[in-house]
Amino acid sequence: MIRVSSLALAVLLAACSSGSVARTETAATTSAPSPTVQPTAAPTAVPTPTPEPQPKWGEPPVIANDPAALARQFVMVEAYVRDPGVTGDQLAWAGHAEQLCISRLADYPEWTDQVLAALPAAPRAAIAASIEAGKQLRSLHSGPIPKNLPDWHIVQPPPIEELLTYYHEAETKFGVPWYFLASINLIETRMGRIRGDSSAGAQGPMQFIPSTWAAYGEGDVNSYRDSILAAGRYLKAAGAPGDMARALYAYNHDARYVSAVTGYGEVMHADPAAYRGYYGWQVYYPTADGPILMPPGWTKP
Repeated sequence: MIRVSSLALAVLLAACSSGSVARTETAATTSAPSPTVQPTAAPTAVPTPTPEPQPKWGEPPVIANDPAALARQFVMVEAYVRDPGVTGDQLAWAGHAEQLCISRLADYPEWTDQVLAALPAAPRAAIAASIEAGKQLRSLHSGPIPKNLPDWHIVQPPPIEELLTYYHEAETKFGVPWYFLASINLIETRMGRIRGDSSAGAQGPMQFIPSTWAAYGEGDVNSYRDSILAAGRYLKAAGAPGDMARALYAYNHDARYVSAVTGYGEVMHADPAAYRGYYGWQVYYPTADGPILMPPGWTKP
């Protein structure tokens, strides 16, 4: 068993209700009757919806707070995620927005069917599975809101393609599918954004307790490559790839954790572009005043 409790479970919970609330409105204009026209009903101009505002790439996304506007926003965000020409700040914004849109549906589950119906088939399946994986993780942690902020430092992970190279390297060496490694990395530390020990003393991007690292790790536990390779090595010893459920259960002894890792992993297996969105998910942490965003560079005050 690698770890006793996940470093990032509270972070996953805190993503709910984390988006700023802003209602999208439409404007309609009508032409007034002219006194010089014949006495018939004056024509009325066709109402023109206000265009969706251009995202502010360097700022946290502002998420819609009604289902119709959220559906439109989701369509836009998923188009960005799946466009290979969208990179850098734009892709980071889109991934963050995707995370917050999903969190909005966790807050308002009655909107889910309407919002999903607006999405094209591929992102619809990915988002539906992501919603279910998030439910599994939230059910893992039902304790009180933490009273103190964690002793973490939030860093920027390696570039998206660099991380993908490490997942594929581990897959080649140990047979563990890359998408399961990416899923663990997402759940445990938001792709390695969180630097700090868990309550069980787990360390590094893939969260190893020291005794397990001593047995399966090589190099530096805080190295993305070394940690990802060690995860592949451990999962293979635990039964992967032939019995991924057994191997994931060895990683964390909870069936809900296994379901969540499998859920996100299968999304990336079926739709590799979904990885681009997950890469942009950020670190949120619950407080009595609501969840707070911990951007790169954040440290405990």
